[in-house]
Amino acid sequence: MKYEDWEPVYQEICEYFSFDPAEDDRAAHILASLTTQDAIDLLKSRIAGKPVTICGNAPTLSQELDAISGVIIAADAASGVLIRHGITPDVIVTDLDGIEDEAVTLNRKGTILVVHAHGDNIPRIQTWVPRMKGPLVLTTQGKPFDHIYNFGGFTDGDRAVYLAYEMQASDVKLVGFDLDDLMVTPMKKGKLQWARKLLSLCGHEL
Repeated sequence: MKYEDWEPVYQEICEYFSFDPAEDDRAAHILASLTTQDAIDLLKSRIAGKPVTICGNAPTLSQELDAISGVIIAADAASGVLIRHGITPDVIVTDLDGIEDEAVTLNRKGTILVVHAHGDNIPRIQTWVPRMKGPLVLTTQGKPFDHIYNFGGFTDGDRAVYLAYEMQASDVKLVGFDLDDLMVTPMKKGKLQWARKLLSLCGHEL
């Protein structure tokens, strides 16, 4: 997705949640300053022309493991569920909210971490990114620059879907997504509503 197409959606999201775009930009520049890593070519080669399964972190994920096939992309804390069941994700898309030490270990062994910067996760960026020694792709929800990308999407789950299409996956399947979860905070409920809207824009009606 071109940023020109994403920007109006991003502005609407910022207004909805009262997010400050300047803080998102500050976070992205901090992220960029911590590493020059750019594994975008590896990410493309891992996904292009291949079927992909996006794993969300809904409570149902552990019951849907048999449906996983192809390239495995985990949304943040979903990676921990997969790891505990002996499944190694090829890619982890994360804003570092649900990251675990095991993900850092997998990164050193070749799992690509797609690390996202936003205004609320600067301390986590500063804590976790220096520990990441494997392939990284860095993203922002604002305007991309240098080695900071924006593929579209907002939550870890829908950003993973947008990423898969941007990397030209041949097919994108979703497991572990529950956008009607009632056991969430009002903020999370709003994010799930936006996830539904954004997923519908790329053909996934949940």
